[in-house]
Amino acid sequence: MPITIKELHIKINVDEKSGSKPGTGGSNGGNKAQIIAACVEEVMDILERQKER
Repeated sequence: MPITIKELHIKINVDEKSGSKPGTGGSNGGNKAQIIAACVEEVMDILERQKER
């Protein structure tokens, strides 16, 4: 049975004091893992709410 995601909310906090500029490459490995983990958690929350209905 396929799962359809109808809504996806993504929240991003931007710290203007950081010295990094977009597109420099830097250390995105850890940041990317955090973003993926947050997305997976949101999707799991949505699925859990759908089960409760």
